[in-house]
Amino acid sequence: MALSDFRPFRAVRPVAGLEQKVNCPPYDVISFEEAREMGRNPESFIHVIRSEIDLPEETDHYDESVYLKAKENFEKLLSESVLVQEEKPVYYIYWQKMKDHVQVGIVGCASVDEYQQERIKKHELTRQDKEDDRIKHIYTVGANTGLVFLTFRSTEKLEEILSRYVKELELSMRVVDENDVEHRLYAVKDDKRVEELRQSLGEIKNMYIADGHHRAASSSRVRELMKAKNPDHTGEEEYNYFMAVAFPHSHLRIMDYNRVVKDLGGITQDEFIDRVGAVFDISHAPESPYKPVKRHEFGMCLFGKWYLLTARSGTFDENDPVGSLDVDILQRNLLGPVLGIDNPRKDPRIDFVGGIRGLKALENRITNGWAVAFSMFPTSMEELLAVADSGKIMPPKSTWFEPKLRSGLVVHLLK
Repeated sequence: MALSDFRPFRAVRPVAGLEQKVNCPPYDVISFEEAREMGRNPESFIHVIRSEIDLPEETDHYDESVYLKAKENFEKLLSESVLVQEEKPVYYIYWQKMKDHVQVGIVGCASVDEYQQERIKKHELTRQDKEDDRIKHIYTVGANTGLVFLTFRSTEKLEEILSRYVKELELSMRVVDENDVEHRLYAVKDDKRVEELRQSLGEIKNMYIADGHHRAASSSRVRELMKAKNPDHTGEEEYNYFMAVAFPHSHLRIMDYNRVVKDLGGITQDEFIDRVGAVFDISHAPESPYKPVKRHEFGMCLFGKWYLLTARSGTFDENDPVGSLDVDILQRNLLGPVLGIDNPRKDPRIDFVGGIRGLKALENRITNGWAVAFSMFPTSMEELLAVADSGKIMPPKSTWFEPKLRSGLVVHLLK
């Protein structure tokens, strides 16, 4: 069965000329202090997605006043025509460039029904508190204020369309973010192109959530809330869809997602090395710091000294889409049994460092008193798709996607 319903929508977007001022990072990748600094700009969309910056500092970030303030700030941007709505449903082509890496996707609205039917596949568990937060935000504001990051198995037809549209269409928005990533959006407005894109998307068998599991899950639950309150529900209302950008899987790059542990759990350094050596081949790293160059290889920085770990055959199942992941091998064979970190989602002794920060970030943690750090070989897109297709769940912090999507360039109204 093919997907049938990744559709255009009447996007709310910055008025021409204000894109650079309005756009901001996603709500969940910046600290309160960083958000407050961005909030010095009154036109920044940060006032909508991190509205606690406009309330007294002692305000609980999950207080009802935070969601009401987000709604107020959003309506202010609309009333002042900082944000305007497209006259008709459109798609956008979203082009991103980070250094030498370019990826091109399609912004539209995905179907909650297809999400619930698992035709939009997941690979990650969600946390109830984070889901509840997004539900309150989406429901109170009455809009999807952030994009869900989807992917699909690349097709020649869609690759050709994306390449052609980037050349043919007039540029609608262009911003350069604080990390020197360039973001361009091209509006697909004419009926012929909209229909060509819609039909081509309709031939895709499945989409997959790359990032944004909480936004997707929350949109699903918001639909149920709004459906229950609408006696005339038809299934065509805007709340039946959530805003997303879908990229061909061949365009995407997953970076390493590294681990750092505060202490050795009460064992000595020699005991630790002996226990690790029971399941991994250990050697001195050929360079410092060490970045793994292939699957099943790990860098280990122990009290400032770098080692190369190689998982031994027989200590994992290469035929298991989850069990063969490096993040799972490290967790099952070392972090859990050797260091006693059985629940990495909640254990305060472990932290996760995105590869965008570089391996020096791991060394800095060790310098600041942490005991051991592990550099990882990145999970591949094929591994992610295999896990999702199997209906299984990846271990936490398995993938770090770059570049990130921007907030405030497009918004989807639920009514």
